[in-house]
Amino acid sequence: MGSNVGTRPPIHLGSGEPILLLHPFLLSQAVWEDVAQRLADTGRYEVFAPTMAGHNGGPKAGTWFLSSEVLADHVERQLDELGWKTAHIVGNSLGGWVAFELERRGRARSVTGIAPAGGWTRWTPAKFEVIAKFILGIPLLLAAWAFGPRVLHLPFSRHLATYAISAKPDGVSDRQLSGIIDDVAHCPAYFQLLVKATLLHGLREVAQNAVPAHLVICEKDRILPAPRFSRHFTDHLPKDSHQVTKLDGVGHIPMYEAPERITRVITEFIEECCPAPGREESTG
Repeated sequence: MGSNVGTRPPIHLGSGEPILLLHPFLLSQAVWEDVAQRLADTGRYEVFAPTMAGHNGGPKAGTWFLSSEVLADHVERQLDELGWKTAHIVGNSLGGWVAFELERRGRARSVTGIAPAGGWTRWTPAKFEVIAKFILGIPLLLAAWAFGPRVLHLPFSRHLATYAISAKPDGVSDRQLSGIIDDVAHCPAYFQLLVKATLLHGLREVAQNAVPAHLVICEKDRILPAPRFSRHFTDHLPKDSHQVTKLDGVGHIPMYEAPERITRVITEFIEECCPAPGREESTG
């Protein structure tokens, strides 16, 4: 059937082992463009990166109060349409939270959380700190609504717009920054998810994680800085089936400033935990 007005087709490239890429809160599948292309270019992976419900170009949420479960429901339907029972799931920030939610439903071959959200309980102070950070971003949101890409001509706008994203203001190109502003200006999930998150527990079930898990910590993460926001995962993920990688010099959304490194982090983990049959030779 035809898509709703405003929706856009997911990124879908390559062939081979299936990889699902899930984007952060407020943004869209566009954060994965460079990494998705690099993964597909290896010739070993089929890559699918949708925009999640309530985000710019994604399907309508169908509810006033958005949650990680609702987002996972929408993604799961898309996996069913693709005929993917399982996939290697990679998620950044909110996408990491949804990735672990999908793992709990048996849809993951492996799961990689890049600065994943959800590492808290219902009343953890850290959760309210994150919500406060997004509420403090409302003036920037209003500016994005009012001015669109022209907001970047305002004084200090590049520093403000990239503060939550990259280690340095020039870690994001002008073209990418315009796309980010557009995503933020067209994200009904902003209020839907913040309202729900105030009452929501985080990822309670990571201790039951049943597939290889990879926690990627970003050194210059200003939204979910380690160790406060990574401790829940390092403490509760099963010790024998998870590994931790620390990426120096990158911010909360490292796919913009370090696409080669992120591609390598994803592929090396998948090849290590789920080696493809017949691929004995090492890759350079």
